[in-house]
Amino acid sequence: MIPIGIIGISGYTGLELIKLIINHPFFEIKYLANTTGNTTLHKLHKSLVLATKDIKVENINLDSIKQCKLIFLALPHEESMKITPKILDFGIKVIDLSADYRLNEENFNLTYTKHQDTKNLKIAQYGLIEWNRKNIKNANLVANPGCYPTASLLGILPFVEFIDGSIFIDAKSGVSGAGKKPSDNTHYPHINDNIFSYQPLIHRHQIEISQKCSDFTNKNIKINFIPHLSPFTRGMLVSIFATLKCEINPLEILKNAYKNEKFIRIRESPVDVKSVCGTHFCDIFAKINGNDLYINTSIDNLLRGASSQALACANLALGLDEDIALPKVAYVP
Repeated sequence: MIPIGIIGISGYTGLELIKLIINHPFFEIKYLANTTGNTTLHKLHKSLVLATKDIKVENINLDSIKQCKLIFLALPHEESMKITPKILDFGIKVIDLSADYRLNEENFNLTYTKHQDTKNLKIAQYGLIEWNRKNIKNANLVANPGCYPTASLLGILPFVEFIDGSIFIDAKSGVSGAGKKPSDNTHYPHINDNIFSYQPLIHRHQIEISQKCSDFTNKNIKINFIPHLSPFTRGMLVSIFATLKCEINPLEILKNAYKNEKFIRIRESPVDVKSVCGTHFCDIFAKINGNDLYINTSIDNLLRGASSQALACANLALGLDEDIALPKVAYVP
């Protein structure tokens, strides 16, 4: 068995990682931590009682992780970079679910704060597997993509060479995407029977989508990103609009781009959230109207947009089959 640890076990992504790893035939959880410690897995997540053994949850103590081969970091943004260097110095691989290693130094400093680990920022590999599989296999540090960028980039990247001008992205996320901590926006009387955009055109995932479009295609395209918080728990639905340079068959382009991918499903009609919730799949549909292009994607924001994508990266980084323990059956009905 391969010993692994999770730092940041209290939130939704930490819980989803546990639910995946308890079914993994080669991973064994050896270390769990959060910022407070002095508790157990069952006290934090009552849904896991009888589903897995109770495990002590410690305050973060890096001297306790030396037995692990890989650590998942499910910490708030700007926290992972404070401890990642020491973990890597131990010879332990890191899958970071925060934004700390996704952007180049210039973009990170503009979007978040001054980066504290520029040395490792330069070697981090972006964990969008379908577009970076080879590098992830050899990585010691993987930056797990954000949920909005995952759903957006998987739809956009096959079409970048055909697009003329800006791209507009309308993205709708379930409330779990806002995290476990309650807020005015996630208060039940406000979000129930309601939907609204937030941080339009300035959301921090806009620069992530823009940079990765450039990184993977060597083309600079202006991204206009508008996220919406929606009155369902989990899932993400993205609509992408662009203008084409030439006539194309969009479904054929998608089928060619993803012909060997097990977790990309090219749909013949618009996609929905329910069909992907609980799975690692990304469903994609596309259609044209003259030179106007419409791309439609859906993912589970907590799985493909976070924890199952992190697990897939861990599998690759440890020399295992990518799809081990990845969920394939949706929560339907």
